[in-house]
Amino acid sequence: MKTMKIFALAATTFIFAGGSVFAASVVNRDSEPQTIVVTEGGSQSEIVVGAGETIEFCSAGCFVTMPNGDREVLTGSETVEISEGRGRVR
Repeated sequence: MKTMKIFALAATTFIFAGGSVFAASVVNRDSEPQTIVVTEGGSQSEIVVGAGETIEFCSAGCFVTMPNGDREVLTGSETVEISEGRGRVR
């Protein structure tokens, strides 16, 4: 019984930790907030990233429109770095 509880706890930890490992992130290196538009699973949303802030998003692939209008396709493991109003995928 104790072994089963340990296995369940380990599996749950792996599932929750795994979700964030494969999420894309956006880092705003500018001194003012920037907005990206994310289309994921047919729904579109705007994400406002504060100055110096890092946000995780897009865990299963998405399309991203950068602040300057450039568009990128993400698989969910990239980092988007915003600097001087432009987004670059790293």
